[in-house]
Amino acid sequence: MTEQPDTPDLHSTETAPTAEAHAAELERLLARARERYEVEFETLTVDDAPLEILQIRNMTGHLDRLIATNAIKDPLRDLPLWAKIWPASFLLGRFLRKLDPAGKSLLEVGGGCGVTGLIAARYGFARVTITDVNDDALLFARINVLRNGLADRVEVRRCDITTARLDARYDVIAGAEILYLEDLHRPLAKFLARHVASGGQAMLCTDKRRKAAHFLKLAGRDFDVAEQPVGIKSTGDDGQEERRLFLVHRLTPKRTGAAPAAPA
Repeated sequence: MTEQPDTPDLHSTETAPTAEAHAAELERLLARARERYEVEFETLTVDDAPLEILQIRNMTGHLDRLIATNAIKDPLRDLPLWAKIWPASFLLGRFLRKLDPAGKSLLEVGGGCGVTGLIAARYGFARVTITDVNDDALLFARINVLRNGLADRVEVRRCDITTARLDARYDVIAGAEILYLEDLHRPLAKFLARHVASGGQAMLCTDKRRKAAHFLKLAGRDFDVAEQPVGIKSTGDDGQEERRLFLVHRLTPKRTGAAPAAPA
């Protein structure tokens, strides 16, 4: 049986909402977020252009509540990792500007609050789709799209890479810090092989300290893999500045004998 494509949770592109409709939707979604969290917008500057990103205001207090209610069974899955502005997300977003984005489609997987996809849209990708499996991540991402006036080119939708069969291929598939769960390496490699357009590529960014060798070996069956180290200065959780090394993995389809597929 053929699986149906995952469908958008929070936004439909069937109509073109007015600015007033977008403003009303933003207020409605913000009210939903405030029911669950103490939130505030944090300004992220990208080449002198600000992006406002919704953040959990008192993350320490929120984590304390999760611990007190025994809500954390598996830290890697149950902690609100989706809410953090990861340095890799910012770095990857800026790296994507080198891909001649005009007219191209981009799919962000494991997008969390959508930082990489939002930056990509600012750099000129014609159509950006931000995906995640976490309901709150989708909520925050959609709020960020609306807050930054990018609803005309950015869609937010649910997508589980372990089961999804989307109805399109994409010029670029991007993902930041999505290789930390080894049991997702195989389904991710297969997902990328199914959904990167002919002539397209996948771009993944991860902290060099995270082990990606297993995933890259799997991905090497369908892709030519290249990596580029990028060093940045960032502020650690202790408030101290630190220099960190990241790897940007560029996956180009081999597609030997495969029929070309139209991009999204």
